[in-house]
Amino acid sequence: MRIVRVAVMILCVLELAVTLQATIFGTVRGVVHDPQHRPIPDATVALKAQDSDWAQVQKTDQNGEFEFSAVPIGDYTATVTLEGFQKQEQAVVVHSDTSPVLHFELTLASVSQTTVVNGSPVVASTDTVTPTTTLSRLDIQNTPGADQTNNLAMITDYVPGAYMVHDMLHIRGGHQYSWLIDGVPVPNTNIASNVGPQVDPKDIDYVEVQRGSYDAEYGDRTYGIFNVVPRTGFERDRECDLILSYGSFYQTNDQINCGGHSQRLAYYGSVNGNRSNLGLETPVSEIVHDAGNGYGGFGSLIFNADPKDQLRLVGSLRRDFYQMPVDPADIANGVIQVDGQHETDGYLNFSWVRTLTHNGLLTVSPFYHFNSANYDGAPFDFPNAISDHRGSTYIGAQSTVSGTFGRNSIQGGFYTFWQRDNQFFAVQFNDGSSPNLQDREIITGNLETLFLEDKFSATSWLTLSGGVRQTFFSTATSTEDATSPRAGVSIRIPRLNWVFRGFYGQFYQPPPLVTISGPLLGIVNTPDDSATPQQFIPLLGERDTEYQYGVTMPYRGWVADIDTFRTRSHNFLDHGNVNYDFQGNPVSTNIFFPLTTQDALIRGWEMTLRSPRLWRRGQLHLAYSNQIAEFRGAVTGGLNNFSFQDDYAPLDHDQRNTLNVGFDATLPWKASISGNVYYGSGFHNGAAPPDYLPGHTTVDLAVSKSFGERFSASINALNVTNSHLLIDNSNTFGGFHFNNPRQVYGEVRYRFHY
Repeated sequence: MRIVRVAVMILCVLELAVTLQATIFGTVRGVVHDPQHRPIPDATVALKAQDSDWAQVQKTDQNGEFEFSAVPIGDYTATVTLEGFQKQEQAVVVHSDTSPVLHFELTLASVSQTTVVNGSPVVASTDTVTPTTTLSRLDIQNTPGADQTNNLAMITDYVPGAYMVHDMLHIRGGHQYSWLIDGVPVPNTNIASNVGPQVDPKDIDYVEVQRGSYDAEYGDRTYGIFNVVPRTGFERDRECDLILSYGSFYQTNDQINCGGHSQRLAYYGSVNGNRSNLGLETPVSEIVHDAGNGYGGFGSLIFNADPKDQLRLVGSLRRDFYQMPVDPADIANGVIQVDGQHETDGYLNFSWVRTLTHNGLLTVSPFYHFNSANYDGAPFDFPNAISDHRGSTYIGAQSTVSGTFGRNSIQGGFYTFWQRDNQFFAVQFNDGSSPNLQDREIITGNLETLFLEDKFSATSWLTLSGGVRQTFFSTATSTEDATSPRAGVSIRIPRLNWVFRGFYGQFYQPPPLVTISGPLLGIVNTPDDSATPQQFIPLLGERDTEYQYGVTMPYRGWVADIDTFRTRSHNFLDHGNVNYDFQGNPVSTNIFFPLTTQDALIRGWEMTLRSPRLWRRGQLHLAYSNQIAEFRGAVTGGLNNFSFQDDYAPLDHDQRNTLNVGFDATLPWKASISGNVYYGSGFHNGAAPPDYLPGHTTVDLAVSKSFGERFSASINALNVTNSHLLIDNSNTFGGFHFNNPRQVYGEVRYRFHY
């Protein structure tokens, strides 16, 4: 029946008679005319990526119009040439599922031929209501620490309300976010079990971060969408980069990558390795038993079979290991817990991109994803040695179609996957207090989603959008359906070019398939179903409702964006650490299990600011968030050993004010400097009054210098002032964590041909 259901969904999509669009692509449109606004046909329009050799060329039609479909996310330059007229150029920024419109007014050429460059790129579009931050590989390379495999500074430094706490990225008050690689989702319904990276930042060409107000084609994870365009080989010609680093805590982060392209084929591949004695945030200021290491590989292949068909293949495989940091006082008191975790992550996705008509695009993308996290205590751990192994397999497909019909831009498609989880949990009682226990749970589930979205351009300054996402999620023990409507409006103010936007939408997030059951931990329900401290109850899907309003304000190359949002969540997906031993005594452990709480309310306002290149030397960026994240009610699924009040109370990762201010600047002698200042007002104090921990500030700096075209070197200093303090002490969810102390490392890059 499940196969029949998926087949019916596919047929329904194909019968929509619309075209769907892949999620890493946008469309660039435009018109070429003379000073009297008469269309100019047969002009040559070239669209070229600013950071690679990707390019497309076409001629204007009889109406002077042109359209480039299947344009990947990024920064481009559009150039118009026609004999007898002056050459013109415009910069344009392409976001996923957007259609920036360019206007070229050609004038007759003078005796001395010149190129006319028209203004700043189009950055405030009316065809999206989603606040978006887009970063290039150069942004990542220039940001201190951002190209380290286990570092997410490319997100935390630039995205409002994004920060790391208890070794997990939080954004907009939640942990649930989606990674898309080459426009294809990498599904993962688990939470709190993985701390390893999903993608090495050195393999990224562009990353587009969306936060809220999503089109109907996006779903399953409310708080952030990271849409990654990996490096493809278009940015080089039969070249390799060798990257080596070494620094404090005996850390090294190394990679070699190679790539090249022809007119029809582009390829890129890399292998990497990293290790450090500073792997995870520690429970005390001392760093004991905290090493981490990992290695992996990544590959991308693009083949243009003909002018209408493109084939894309992306794959990754990596392994990571983390020692669990310990408090030396525990060891001195005889509580030995020398634990570690091995993680494996691999994905493979294939996309067929087919241009159907002049303005239509079809993509079909089957994918595979495997993810595991195996936590093991040492056999001699006292009083208990714990093993918690989980492996998740996902097999599925995404198909999208898009097209423009008059003033309507229509998108639709389906997304589905089958999932199998295999979880093993065991306890060895080294104190002899109980017989050893173990439990294995194997469970399957499946998700099917249909989505449809329409953006109606009522005028050149007003766009209305509406869509719906229908989701069906089932396991052997439960079934859930969700209908998620979305609606948005954007208005451009003439002359100012400010764009105001508003959004209302609902979201559904499927839960992890499995938690603990069976005889483990002596878990039994009493006849009246009251909870014991170690009771586990079935997990439920999270359902969210979001309201958001914002404005984008470009001015002479500066771009400011301000928004306010309010998200109400039911069955809020969180995680709890096992803070009882197996005799019911309170302790602190490194074992986390997913749980859902009855309600959560997250609200705030955000601001981003980015400057143009000032004096051709430097650029500034700012990201600020004022946010309140609260929850209330009982635990509705997972580890049920908490008692909560009926009124709203702060979540453990609630931080009212988060600010990042950064810069990068070029210096004489082929040198450059970049930095970032982070301020957090302090996370909620879960242990004792006052309500919030003290504020904390860290400063990161990087200085680099190029020696010719092939060789460069840099020095990175993270947390320069060594502001090393307790930032998280929740006794309900997260546990105790100190932020990372100062780190200094040097890095060299060498490029060579083959």
